Amino acid sequence: MSLSGGVVLLTMRAAPAGQNRLSDFDYDLPDDLIAQVPAPERDRSRLLVLDRETGAVSHRTFSDLADLLVPGDVLVLNDTRVFPCRLVARKPGGGKAELFLLEELGVNRWTALVKGGVDAGKRVSVAPGVDAEIVSAAEDGIRTVRFEGPADIRPLLANLGRVPLPPYIKRDPGSDDRERYQTVYASCEGAVAAPTAGLHFTGELLDRLRGRGIVTVTVTLHVGPGTFQPVRAEDITQHRMHPERYAVPAGTAAEVEQARSEGRRVIAVGTTAVRALETSAAGEGRVRGGEGLSDLFIIPGFRFQAVDGMITNFHLPKSTLLMLVAAFGGRERMLAAYREAVKERYRFYSYGDAMLVL
Repeated sequence: MSLSGGVVLLTMRAAPAGQNRLSDFDYDLPDDLIAQVPAPERDRSRLLVLDRETGAVSHRTFSDLADLLVPGDVLVLNDTRVFPCRLVARKPGGGKAELFLLEELGVNRWTALVKGGVDAGKRVSVAPGVDAEIVSAAEDGIRTVRFEGPADIRPLLANLGRVPLPPYIKRDPGSDDRERYQTVYASCEGAVAAPTAGLHFTGELLDRLRGRGIVTVTVTLHVGPGTFQPVRAEDITQHRMHPERYAVPAGTAAEVEQARSEGRRVIAVGTTAVRALETSAAGEGRVRGGEGLSDLFIIPGFRFQAVDGMITNFHLPKSTLLMLVAAFGGRERMLAAYREAVKERYRFYSYGDAMLVL
């Protein structure tokens, strides 16, 4: 589904329950548990299963998912595709700069995060014959960049751009990352970070799930700065999410609504799929087909209207992603599950292991 043009910004705040402080979403994580490389095989990652009603935890392997789901479950996948959005540039007087492209505004005009102390009005060299001018800077640090030289920079990104591995992965991207930092079902290009819960699926596992009667459908949410933007206010209700583009196909909406009417479970693969579905369901309480921009910030106290289960990775302390899974599974139970994962030496973050919350 195309996400270009005619989008509508849907601004929502999740209702808080009690005191929601940033410090309530912290936990201790040894550095050596931050995964630096993916598992040798996607579906051989470990899987922590959390019962959100009882807090019971069990330890499985991701390939066991076919035994944990039941016929009739609807699995919702985010089909966004990561593009090579990191550009290394040179400043006129020497020295490095980096352009982290976020969203295309028009031919050769992009929003971007810029590192290297390059002010508005300055230029950098991306490659021979390819320059970039920093046109303007917004208060949130996001800048407008205009490329000069090529007719259109986008076709060149496959060669010029790097895989946007997160900063906690302390190595340069390798050739394997172009394939492994991408879900096997990625089809709609536009994300600057992978929907990491989906990285564990293989084509064979998806076929096995469908063979058991589990339904798979897709939504699109292009992961942008809103997903990984840090929360700085101790009162987390003061945080504002940067809007991200999403789309829910009409067929997906119909499948989800039919499942809910029949008492079947809807299980979102990743926090981004959760946000797309819950954004779509806002207001009327039913999932509708459509597309737009979402700045939905889900924290404890939020009333979920579309999702019954969730597959997710282990997220950074004090992050909006941890707040979302805490809203779904319960803050105390989720943090207890994280402590268990640390004790059992699960691998954390983007290339780490997974959790199933049912």
